[in-house]
Amino acid sequence: MARQHARRQRSAQPFHPNAAGIDCGATEHFVAVPEDRDPQPVRSFHTFTADLHALADWLQQCGIDTVAMESTGVYWIPLFEILEARGLQVYLVDPGKITNAPGRKTDVVDCQWIQQLHSIGLLSASFRPDDDICILRSYMRQRDMLVRYAAQHVQHMQKALMEMNVQLHHVIADITGLTGTRIIEAILGGERVPNTLAKLRDGHCKQDEATIARALQGNWRDDHLFALQQAYDLYIFYRQQMAQLDTRLEAYLHTFEDHTDGQPLAPWPRKRPPKPNEPPFDTTNLLYRMTGVDLTTIDGIGGHLALGIIAEIGTDMSSWASEKHFASWLCLSPGNHKSGGKQKRSKTGTRPSANRANQLFRLAAMSLSRSDSALGAFYRRLRGRLGAPKAITATAHKLAKIVYNMLKHGQAYVDRGAQYYDQQYRQRAVKNLRRRAEALGFTLRPQAL
Repeated sequence: MARQHARRQRSAQPFHPNAAGIDCGATEHFVAVPEDRDPQPVRSFHTFTADLHALADWLQQCGIDTVAMESTGVYWIPLFEILEARGLQVYLVDPGKITNAPGRKTDVVDCQWIQQLHSIGLLSASFRPDDDICILRSYMRQRDMLVRYAAQHVQHMQKALMEMNVQLHHVIADITGLTGTRIIEAILGGERVPNTLAKLRDGHCKQDEATIARALQGNWRDDHLFALQQAYDLYIFYRQQMAQLDTRLEAYLHTFEDHTDGQPLAPWPRKRPPKPNEPPFDTTNLLYRMTGVDLTTIDGIGGHLALGIIAEIGTDMSSWASEKHFASWLCLSPGNHKSGGKQKRSKTGTRPSANRANQLFRLAAMSLSRSDSALGAFYRRLRGRLGAPKAITATAHKLAKIVYNMLKHGQAYVDRGAQYYDQQYRQRAVKNLRRRAEALGFTLRPQAL
């Protein structure tokens, strides 16, 4: 008992003796430092820039070298950047991982509790990439927001057309394509004759003019036309904003250091044109120049999706000790729910997460359902045995490990094909059956065909 008590006392020694805790708010930040550093160890500062610099000055006067704060909304970002520029080590902590302070909850108690937990090393910092990757991530998230807003106004256009009983979206796949754009612009320009509108059909459209003309017989009410006009104008506006962002994004990607060592990227036999919501520039070559590896060789990962992954995780894999740590951070590893020495089943299998990289890897896994590749065969085998949700998670886990090894070790990915994977799986199954048969006293022999 004495030995255990001594061990407990040693563990209570400060792990970060020069630690501070900050409870971030919209208009005020509460800061706590060790009690021996200042007669008033807990102070509050307003969120104006001058007050944030005063906060940083006070921390340096108190001899603080590391700070822990909660990631509350976006209120922490200005303070985080100022403290980091001052040379302080800032721990950005997930609020869900901080146990509530004992007693009555106040902002003063919260910052003291954060300081106490951080001083004894019980808080781990959330992942935050380098500044250049943070800027790239900001551009990509802004672009995703513009895509979502534009998509909402496409739905508004469909609603206005449906209220006029103009069922254009039922006869063409995309009302924002060449055929749909020409017809909507003609309707907004005053054209109402269905046959005249149908002649604006593009030559690649699958539907004939007669079918399109029948869908364009509608009730042209002024209020519905006005709603269509506004929705179309807003859609065009967001597309213009997206084009401006793409220009800035392409220029920013050129600023990254070249890691190709002068080795050009081998051209693909077939060049796929970019989809409507993808950047118009060559993301594959820019990412290859930025990382030194071609992530688009992985089945299910295209240039746009690879750019989104890099914007979330960066190019430096030193933040994770191994591929298993990386998959665990993405919440793609199997859960471990053990209690009383027994492993209990979890309802979800993996921890719930709002990680954007997690979502991107899952999207890549979903696209492999018909892929003639080893990853596609792996996904289909698990989907038939465990169902689609678990198969998507397992395939996303495998994709994450491949991306980790490519970025960390510069390894190239080579797909062996679905046939090779099926053959390897058959050999493993036969080997396991032979081992089980020998354990039961039987001999397994192949059947002569």
